Amino acid sequence: MRIAVVGSTASGKSAVAHEVARERGDCEIICVDAMTVYRGMDIGTAKPTPAERDEVAYHLLDVVDPSEEFSVAEFQRAARVARDEIEARGHHVLYVGGTGLYGRAVIDDLDIPGIYPEIRQQLEERAITDLPAMVAELTQRDPLAASRIEPDNARRIVRALEVIEGTGRTFSSFGDGLTTYGESIVTQVGLQRPLEEMDLRVEARFREWMAAGFADEVRELLHRPGGLSKTATQAVGYRELAAYWRGDSELESAVVASIDATRRLVRRQRRWFRRDPRITWFETPEAARENLHASLENLGD
Repeated sequence: MRIAVVGSTASGKSAVAHEVARERGDCEIICVDAMTVYRGMDIGTAKPTPAERDEVAYHLLDVVDPSEEFSVAEFQRAARVARDEIEARGHHVLYVGGTGLYGRAVIDDLDIPGIYPEIRQQLEERAITDLPAMVAELTQRDPLAASRIEPDNARRIVRALEVIEGTGRTFSSFGDGLTTYGESIVTQVGLQRPLEEMDLRVEARFREWMAAGFADEVRELLHRPGGLSKTATQAVGYRELAAYWRGDSELESAVVASIDATRRLVRRQRRWFRRDPRITWFETPEAARENLHASLENLGD
């Protein structure tokens, strides 16, 4: 009843899943993406169009305003509710997305630590001037977590120390499930095109977004009450175009920076997904679509 269609951004996985779901009529899609949960973040997240949503039922889109935080744990809970509702209707669940941690959270039902706002606020204030000392502290208190986090990634350093303070457990103790791949009832179909092709697709897609008004979308979001949350501001493209609207860069520089950042994201996502031996990989949309159809037929047997 459950299949995950995975792969890096711009690979075409969402189009494959949509086409199969539309053709069959008995599948509903749960979007496994950290950014499509935000209302108004449409163009730069490649969110399905209103016409596509009329063709296929989509879940976990437009859940919160972009000024709000939406944690992995909250996403996991919402995905469980959507999954149960879909299966109660006798439909297949298609998990579709490229946010690896969110995918593991729903596929493997990971143990995810809570949020401790007061502790986080104190740590965020400290990180402004004292990040190297915080890295040293994390290295002492949780060497494994420190080894997995880039020392300039303030958000992740803060999160790791927040969890340690809030739970009394090491941050890495919650991540055991990320380094092991047990049996799962979720079949995983992966689409991974050659890197050279991906680089071209990334640039072409981003420039299409710009022609469709992506820069104006970012400007409107920045002027909303509350602006963008810390999580939303990390979205590739939104971050770079926000810098343009603040006057920190020229428009073409922001576009090039966005394209470069997306290409780096593609490589990180590929490394993340390739570690999972349970994924069956395909290099063309046609092959992935054929396998997805076959997998769904097998589930129905």
